[in-house]
Amino acid sequence: MTTSETGERGGFTLIEVLLAIALFGLLSWIFVGASNALFADKGLSPDEQFWAACAAARKEALEERKSVLLTVETKDPRTRGFYLYDGSSKVALPLSGPEDLVVDFHPVQSDSSSSSLIGGTLVETQPLAAATFYNDGTCTPFRAQVRTAAGAHLLAVDPWTCAPMLTPSDATF
Repeated sequence: MTTSETGERGGFTLIEVLLAIALFGLLSWIFVGASNALFADKGLSPDEQFWAACAAARKEALEERKSVLLTVETKDPRTRGFYLYDGSSKVALPLSGPEDLVVDFHPVQSDSSSSSLIGGTLVETQPLAAATFYNDGTCTPFRAQVRTAAGAHLLAVDPWTCAPMLTPSDATF
């Protein structure tokens, strides 16, 4: 705001008005972007939920010094999820995703009679009942098959670290 040489108060200059509008616009843009990111509910993918369940099973096995069984239930929508069982207690980890989501555990070494080609996708047909995570930080060698109407894919688990196993396509030279 300017004052004249006689001491009378004048109005705002064009520069002051434009600066105030620009500042207001910048602050609005920052707050709207931050609130969108804050309120956006990005659920975990089924793959991320599986790896979180593996990490939880391994952590419980190491902390409790007991073997922990990891099972999965996808048939009943009310009980759909991963379950950790250490012999005395059962912990449920909910599984979200499409209604047709199916997650199965399969042995690493499978013979040709335990897989079928369905719709151009190789699907394992002989699932394991559970995967065991041991108190030394290892787990039984297994793979997880994630299936939806869109297709199926396998997640390979490293039995020594219970983490994702790298495939040749993951390697960069």
